[in-house]
Amino acid sequence: MATSAKVTSKNQITLPAGLRKSLDIHAGDRIDFVANSNGVFEVRVLRESLADLIGVLKSDEPVSGDDIEKWIAEARDAMATGSWNAGD
Repeated sequence: MATSAKVTSKNQITLPAGLRKSLDIHAGDRIDFVANSNGVFEVRVLRESLADLIGVLKSDEPVSGDDIEKWIAEARDAMATGSWNAGD
C-alpha cells in the first residue's frame, strides 16, 4: 500500500484515512518514525495505557478513584475553557 500526505505550513500532516484504518491509529496514539539502515522509515504506533502511568503521581496520602475522577473532570473543564496550563 502506498499513500502520501501533504505537509502544511505548520509542518504538520494528516494521516490518510486508509493508513489510519490499516494501522488502527486513533486519537491519542503516538507515532514513531524510525529510520532503518536503508534510509527507509518505519511507522510505529505506540499506545499509552493506564499501566504506563503507574508511579507518575507521588503522594504521601492515599489517592482514591473519586479523587482521580475529580482531577480528570477539572482538567477537561480547564481545557474546554482554554484555561489549561500543562505546567501547573
